[in-house]
Amino acid sequence: MPIIKEFMTQDHRDCDDTFAAMEQKANSEGLAATQELYQKMASEMEHHFQMEERVLFPAFEEKTGMTQGPTQMMRMEHTQMRSLIQEIGEALESDNKDRFFGLTETMMIMLQQHNMKEEQMLYTMIQQHMSAENDQLIMMMDAMITE
Repeated sequence: MPIIKEFMTQDHRDCDDTFAAMEQKANSEGLAATQELYQKMASEMEHHFQMEERVLFPAFEEKTGMTQGPTQMMRMEHTQMRSLIQEIGEALESDNKDRFFGLTETMMIMLQQHNMKEEQMLYTMIQQHMSAENDQLIMMMDAMITE
């Protein structure tokens, strides 16, 4: 069983790869060909957010009593990214290439900063406090299904 930090970092990479594939397809084949990859990207991102918001963050907050710290900031950033994902979908639907690529550029910058904060700070903190619950938390996150 991987440790939480490795498990979540790998999930970041998987989401990033799908996001990059979506951008690449939009660039090479046009927005109309990108709908399926957009849906996959949106679904993977939401699944990642849900793993954190429904399992990882509450367990960490309960154990440490830290509810207004880094987890609160990450939830706020998730809200911003959900909004951006929706706007990317709207740009895709209206076949607005300039808006699509402007939004994906913004999203990429936000993702890089967000992932770095989680990987370098938050996941390390979680690992330090939750090592005894590592396997249980990973199994719970791995079993999650999001609509």
